[in-house]
Amino acid sequence: ILRETLSKRGVRVITGLGKYFRQVDKDRNGFLSQAAIKEALKVFHLEVPEEDFQSLWLILDDSKSDKVNYGEFTRAIFGEMNEYRKAFVRKAYMKLDFSKTGSVPMVDIRKCYCAK
Repeated sequence: ILRETLSKRGVRVITGLGKYFRQVDKDRNGFLSQAAIKEALKVFHLEVPEEDFQSLWLILDDSKSDKVNYGEFTRAIFGEMNEYRKAFVRKAYMKLDFSKTGSVPMVDIRKCYCAK
């Protein structure tokens, strides 16, 4: 749906939208209302035709709770990562997971990464 828009603005929009969703999610449960998601799309200047939005909403809101998981919503709109990016992420994660436990504490991340 939004692939043409994203090709121009790319990853910044996806990461910004994810951050925005997390800020709006006051319950920290990963779910947002239809109004909250529509507002987020508006803030990021992402146009989704109402008919497409409603169709997607019906699929994702299977419990009819008027809330959807915003991670699932994002994946449905933008799609999954391609195999090249997935392999790159796996490779980076393997370097961070020194102890090979499947989780990486912040202490280990700080040893390898500087956001400056």
